[in-house]
Amino acid sequence: MSSFFVFMLIIILLLVVITLLWLCYRNKRQRKSQTDRRQRKMADIAQALQTSPADVAALRRMAISEGGLLTDEIRCQVWPRLLNVPPNILEQEPETVERDNNKDYNQVLLDVQRSLRRFPPGMPDEQREGLQEELIDIILRVLKRNPQLHYYQGYHDIVVTFLLVVGERLATALVEKLSTHHLRDFMDPTMDNTKHILNYLMPIIERVNPEVHDFMQQAEVGTVFALSWLITWFGHVLSDFRHVVRLYDFFLACHPLMPIYFAAVIVLHREEEVLECECDMAMVHHLLSQIPQDLPYETLISRAGDLFVQFPPSELAREAASHDCMATTTFKDFDLASTQQRPDSVLHRRRRQLQQQQQQQQEALERSAVARPSVTRRFVRLAVMGLTVALGAAALAVVNTALEWAPKLDLFP
Repeated sequence: MSSFFVFMLIIILLLVVITLLWLCYRNKRQRKSQTDRRQRKMADIAQALQTSPADVAALRRMAISEGGLLTDEIRCQVWPRLLNVPPNILEQEPETVERDNNKDYNQVLLDVQRSLRRFPPGMPDEQREGLQEELIDIILRVLKRNPQLHYYQGYHDIVVTFLLVVGERLATALVEKLSTHHLRDFMDPTMDNTKHILNYLMPIIERVNPEVHDFMQQAEVGTVFALSWLITWFGHVLSDFRHVVRLYDFFLACHPLMPIYFAAVIVLHREEEVLECECDMAMVHHLLSQIPQDLPYETLISRAGDLFVQFPPSELAREAASHDCMATTTFKDFDLASTQQRPDSVLHRRRRQLQQQQQQQQEALERSAVARPSVTRRFVRLAVMGLTVALGAAALAVVNTALEWAPKLDLFP
């Protein structure tokens, strides 16, 4: 019995080693595939930038697709194209900003002083303080050039993102264009248009998940929990700067109302948490306002794009309110001025391509299943057979412990 036990243990350990080796090989192959995709994407972006004029439709596709624009160096080149900002803007010397007797200066100063967490951890105080001064100048400069715009708390969270990625000069131009189009509603003297945009949230949720919608309605939680998400483009509530700039890639390539679609998919993603929460306004508001930091961002971005195509703003406008919001109307002019393909057309095409890819993958899997079982499944089946015959639950614990040392990959794709 002792010899048989040793023999079976050796067999099990061999199977575990083989499985680990296979996982390592697959992990290495996946890393190589990811590197290859990244390099191809960078080459495609470079090609789109080199055409005359730049292929903005292609750049939008790159910004929307998985991984976004990849690096801040690329964003410095692509973000101006997405916002139709001329490339020679860096040649212009930014004008001096007068701070004395400026009606917005005191509030801007207070908000900027509270923005320490928006700067990279470990940044020297002198460098951070210099960037904060530039941040104040950008905000006051944009407001001076556009007296119809009104500063709001949270605006600085958007501006600091552009400052950290593209620098003061380019950030000034990009933020000014953004403020007169995508952010236009938030910069009115009242919050009427901002509330109007928030009113799109519940109709989107209702279309997708009536149960969550009805629960939130019963709790009377409203939509204020998503206000800071919307007016800062999630810059204020996300701690990882990589996630913030990834979302900015997506939002800059899309319709101004896309952030509210992204807010909706966050709520829908948390369906179980919401429905398990006590149906009380304060409890539900507290739950939803605490946004998780470990969200599956690429999945949510993809889903938000799909929902925008399925339920466009024009379909939801009557439920949201009876009047048009400024961002939507100004975006029509902005889109025409860019003389390029509309973002919603890009999303439509992307959705069709994803459906085709999924169909092709499904057909390939079916052919593979008919032809031969996968190597991984054979390893697992052999291991299970050996474990069942010899050692039962004790041996299963050995294998499970060994697999914990393996790369975190899905054994059953």
